[in-house]
Amino acid sequence: MDNSLSDTVSNDIPSDCSSESLEDVLSLVQRAKSGDLTAFDSLIIRYRQRLYAVLYNMTMNSEDAADLTQETFVKAFRSLAKFREQSSFYTWLYRIGVNLTLTHLKRRKIRKFFSFDQASEDGGMSKDLEAVSTTTVTSVKKALNNELHEKLNEALSKLSDKHRTIVVLFEIDGLGHKEIANIMKCTEGTVRSRLFYAKQQLQSYLSEYIN
Repeated sequence: MDNSLSDTVSNDIPSDCSSESLEDVLSLVQRAKSGDLTAFDSLIIRYRQRLYAVLYNMTMNSEDAADLTQETFVKAFRSLAKFREQSSFYTWLYRIGVNLTLTHLKRRKIRKFFSFDQASEDGGMSKDLEAVSTTTVTSVKKALNNELHEKLNEALSKLSDKHRTIVVLFEIDGLGHKEIANIMKCTEGTVRSRLFYAKQQLQSYLSEYIN
C-alpha cells in the first residue's frame, strides 16, 4: 500500500459512537435520502477510511480496495431508499462493501491477506491470533523473516473468502459477533463457529513454526 494512503487509513478511523452521535448520523442519512448530496458527502468522509481499511485487508491490493470503496458508496447512494434504519448505517454500508468484495474475490481468485506484523502493530488482533503470531515471530523472525511472511500469507490464503472476511471484521476492524452477523447475513453462532474454525486452521497450517 502507498505509505501516505496507509497512514491516512490507520489514523483517526471513526465509528458510529465517536464524536458525532447516532442521531447525527441518522439525520445525515435522512437528509441524503431527500437528495442532499452534502449530507451524503459527510457520510463518505465519516466512513471511507474505516471501510477502505477493511476492504484492503480483504484484498491486499490498494487499487482494488480504493475502487471497491468507491463502488460501495455509489451503490449505497443508489440504494438509500432501501435502508430501513433497523440497523446502524455503517453496518448496512459494510454489508454492501463486504458483498461487493466477496464477489470481486471470487471473480479474480485473489488469495492474499494481511501481514501479521502490520496487524499486530496496529493493535488489531485478538488474544488468540496474537498468540499464534507472537509465538511464531519470536521463534523464527530473526533468521526466517521472509519465509515467515510467505508462510503466514500462504496459511491465511487457504481460508475461504467468507472465513477470511469474518477474521478481518473481527480481528482487524474489531466488530462484535452481532455486527458481523448483520453484515454477513448469518447467525452469531455461525460467526463464532467460523472464527473458531479459522483459528484452528491457522494453527494447523503454522504448526511447524509454533512448536
